[in-house]
Amino acid sequence: MLPSSPERSLVSPADLAQCRQMIRDGSKTFYTASLLLPQRVCDAARSLYAFCRVADDLVDRTTDSRTAVDQLLGRLDRIYRGDPEDQPADRAFADVALRFAIPREIPEALIEGFAWDASGRRYDSLSDLHAYAVRVAGTVGAMMSLVMQVREPYAIARACDLGIAMQLTNIARDVGEDARNGRLYLPQEWLALEGIDPDGLLRAPRPSPALARVIARLLAEADVLYARSLTGIALLPAGCRPSIHAARRLYAEIGRAVERNGHDSIGRRATVSTPRKLQLVAAALAASASRPPRSGLAALPEAQFLVDAVGRAGEAQRPPRTLDERAQWLTDLFTRLERQR
Repeated sequence: MLPSSPERSLVSPADLAQCRQMIRDGSKTFYTASLLLPQRVCDAARSLYAFCRVADDLVDRTTDSRTAVDQLLGRLDRIYRGDPEDQPADRAFADVALRFAIPREIPEALIEGFAWDASGRRYDSLSDLHAYAVRVAGTVGAMMSLVMQVREPYAIARACDLGIAMQLTNIARDVGEDARNGRLYLPQEWLALEGIDPDGLLRAPRPSPALARVIARLLAEADVLYARSLTGIALLPAGCRPSIHAARRLYAEIGRAVERNGHDSIGRRATVSTPRKLQLVAAALAASASRPPRSGLAALPEAQFLVDAVGRAGEAQRPPRTLDERAQWLTDLFTRLERQR
């Protein structure tokens, strides 16, 4: 169970400034979309990004990923005790995690995904790839929903859809870069159907019609998930919708750029021009006024554990109802007051 929200803020203006700089340097697309958020949510979103960036770098830039993961889990221990390490990203994330009741299972899943990266794990099926993408990106979508104070299971499922779609787009764009770094995320089953040898692709990455078909298939799957996410965006506070619509459109446009390059993600890098980004942001503002009705879609099976984790955390945070629950709540309150004294 999460401790109570801290009585004093754990984060300073200097910490938030450093988080802002990290996102500005690390993700121009995310930074552009964040500018449309209300300030309170914007600061929280940047705090989330900063900790995710620090965690990714710590695991990615070491030869001992197991030790790095253990270090990160230790830092999470301190964060969820309200006593973060003396690091801007840790203080910022602790402030967000405790204020918005982010269940620990979510950042733990994120760290697990980074560990899969470091181990060079491959993915046999689309389901396996979904399991990876929900860890490294669906988790971010779920946490973003929580900082916007939306905890409904349907909304969390759609937030995971959007995060997974973005990650699939990243994978489609970065096939060549990943291969040159010894990593391959494309489903092995799809490669086998096209007669592509995974080890050969890693040894000598080069574009081909067969590989283009695999990349096109991955982008088509991302588009399905982008479409699924729309009804979830409609459940967000009105002031937050423009930013998330912008993020959705900006990332999807990367896929369109890959298509314009003939699905060649090895010899060419897909980019989106600044004028086009401005057009997409304007379209996002217009789209925010629409409220499509929710569908009957369930969460992806690979994302259900995040939806469940949010549900359990919400139940733990609800006001006590029965006499026994109220008695326990009073006992916990007096215990906390005694600790503070």
